[in-house]
Amino acid sequence: MNDNGADSAIRPYDRDQAWDLVQSMVKNQNLQKHMLATEACLRALARHLGEDEEKWGLAGLVHDLDYEQTKKDPARHGVVGAELLQSRGFDPEIVQATKSHAGNAPVQTNLDKALFAVDPLTGLIVAAALMHPTRKLKNVDTDFILRRFKEKRFAAGANREQIATCSQLGLSLEQFTSICLDAMKNISDRLGL
Repeated sequence: MNDNGADSAIRPYDRDQAWDLVQSMVKNQNLQKHMLATEACLRALARHLGEDEEKWGLAGLVHDLDYEQTKKDPARHGVVGAELLQSRGFDPEIVQATKSHAGNAPVQTNLDKALFAVDPLTGLIVAAALMHPTRKLKNVDTDFILRRFKEKRFAAGANREQIATCSQLGLSLEQFTSICLDAMKNISDRLGL
């Protein structure tokens, strides 16, 4: 508080407030599930890498906040979201990661790198689970995902080069995939898988 008794800065969002914001702006249930999966993966990666789990989780949860607004103007994706997050007092690193994951700012920090690599991986993992005979994440293992990774026509929208940038975090593709798969298994009920 400043001398007048007023807060001198906007209080940071907590996870529940961020989720309320997502639900108010993102109506597509599958997109909400993608954002939850990205949150889970980033939290797990933050734990593994000794980073700020809350900050990374929030970045994953809100990274596509503007997707429905910008789907007809994809060049604005990430920019509109970053402006919204900045205006609402989100951490500048979350704002930066939101822009960079969509290619509208350089990928520089570990958070930027993690979000950039995780974003397409969640889609690949979901697609692999849906093609598994049981259609359940609990029955999918890392080897199953990596075999799908090698099939270029499988989940073609999941950019393999982008996923492979996980090496910039010091992680092999196998380690990265395993961490994210386990994180998504932990919230499989919320993902409907």
